[in-house]
Amino acid sequence: MSKVGIINPGAMGISIAASARAAGHVVLWSSAGRSAASRQRAAEQGLLEVDSIADLCGACELILCVCPPHAAESVAGAVIAAGFRGLYCDGNAIAPRKALAIGEAMSAAGIDFVDGSIIGPPAWKPGSTRFYLSGPSAAQVADLFAGAVTEAIVIGDEIGRASALKMAFASGTKGFTALQAAIQALAESLGVREDLYREWERRDADSATRAQDNMRGVTEKAWRFTGEMKEIADTFAGAGLPKGFFLAAHDVYQRMAHFKDADELPPLDEVLAALLDARP
Repeated sequence: MSKVGIINPGAMGISIAASARAAGHVVLWSSAGRSAASRQRAAEQGLLEVDSIADLCGACELILCVCPPHAAESVAGAVIAAGFRGLYCDGNAIAPRKALAIGEAMSAAGIDFVDGSIIGPPAWKPGSTRFYLSGPSAAQVADLFAGAVTEAIVIGDEIGRASALKMAFASGTKGFTALQAAIQALAESLGVREDLYREWERRDADSATRAQDNMRGVTEKAWRFTGEMKEIADTFAGAGLPKGFFLAAHDVYQRMAHFKDADELPPLDEVLAALLDARP
């Protein structure tokens, strides 16, 4: 049994924490600056509360970070500043070279680092979610989830490899959803959206419904995907490939970001309006 710290127990992070706890480990979290919703999630899953990141670092042998990509570097910096000397796993959707930079900073501070990436929805159902891990100590993180709902998969010793897989995968899934949303907004602007749906349905009877549902369904997560699109753009640029599409995808998600705290999925017309009302 290990003492594991989780940063932060959001929608995805709490499911990863719950998997580690189900596997027999004690899981702690830092409540400083966190919302009432985070407190409720942590209490429901039996996480032990400490006040600060410093307290978390002092109590735990291993820390898992699952936060929005824009915060990955600052969280890592806070852990380094707290004097942590255990094993740190970054499970965020970040570009490989950012994972490498964080790993180098961790190593210089005497912290063992594992690169991680999560593919799939929050891990509540068996077979739904993979936690890919890379780095010399990746197997130690994978062992945390033995027999748990989260499937931990080691894919190599190279820091950045797990992040690279996430960037390649998400460029197709989330990139496609952003493109599909922009296409529907374009057709709405030009007055041919229903004609477009009919043409799609000639090729695939359910395609128009899926496109509408995908666009509405992504609204609650769009705020988080903005940062991820920038990470993917950086990954493409690092590989010598054009990055512009994913910067545009960032803008698409940014126009939907205000739906984050909605009580229910917004109507299709409201999503289309959000995309079009932000035109220059």
